[in-house]
Amino acid sequence: MPIAIWFAETRPRFLMLSVVLAWLGGAIAATSGEFHWGHTLLAATGLLLLHVSVNTRNDHEDFESGLDLRTTRTPFSGGSGILPQGRMTPRQVRMLALGAFALAVPIGAYLTWIRGIELVPLLLFGALAVLFYTSRIQKIGFGLPELTAGLGLGALPVLGITFVNLGSYDPRAIFASIPSGFLVLNLLLMNEFPDREADASIGRRTLPIQLGWRGAAIVYTTVLSATYLWIGAGVFLGLLSPWTLLALATLPAAALAVSGLFGPRDLPRLNRSMGANVIVVLGTQFLMAAGLVISIWM
Repeated sequence: MPIAIWFAETRPRFLMLSVVLAWLGGAIAATSGEFHWGHTLLAATGLLLLHVSVNTRNDHEDFESGLDLRTTRTPFSGGSGILPQGRMTPRQVRMLALGAFALAVPIGAYLTWIRGIELVPLLLFGALAVLFYTSRIQKIGFGLPELTAGLGLGALPVLGITFVNLGSYDPRAIFASIPSGFLVLNLLLMNEFPDREADASIGRRTLPIQLGWRGAAIVYTTVLSATYLWIGAGVFLGLLSPWTLLALATLPAAALAVSGLFGPRDLPRLNRSMGANVIVVLGTQFLMAAGLVISIWM
């Protein structure tokens, strides 16, 4: 089987999130005067492997549950489409997920050994999220699926990468990691809108299902507003460099993302919002990191 198909199954476009998280975590660590290329790259590799594992596990379980046959795929949701097209077998995708997870385990163990046992809670949370997110957590509801994503692929990876550089949990680093949690929570939340009916049919309890379209749209808008307010408050309190206000450059994309959730509920309009949301999620974190790096040079 061509390696390109295996690579496509990892959903590489979505893996850019892990790269940006590593960039931000490294930048936060550098502002504290401690940055290790080797530790950062190793942690980023482990994060990418876990991201691959959760993406492929999600594809496998969606196919096995029959969800793929009920979902309208978009550029931002609905899986890779590789299993429904018969380009890989379920066993191959399952093995890819397990293999990526298995490769991440020794990386986590090594970083714990060289940096400290305090890293274990973050690694344990990440492992449990990868293993149980699709099969268990998404069926609990009450905002837990979205919160798990915000922590597991947002705030905690950023904090973990600062830890492997600093060897401790710096209060400023904790503060600086929070916007990533908000943004990734919203990344998942926005992508849940087109899958409401299909997700409900297999027992999932996402916020758009439990709160309805308008209720979930209000949650999205509130969390997005909190992201920018958090960054502004951090600058005002002296916890973040004024250069992190570069992140506010994504406000026009944020306005476009919000506008698509209010008004006509058609798929083209929602696709524009989801595209704008990706710009917000990746761009805001990238610009925060760029601002931190500029603050070091200045």
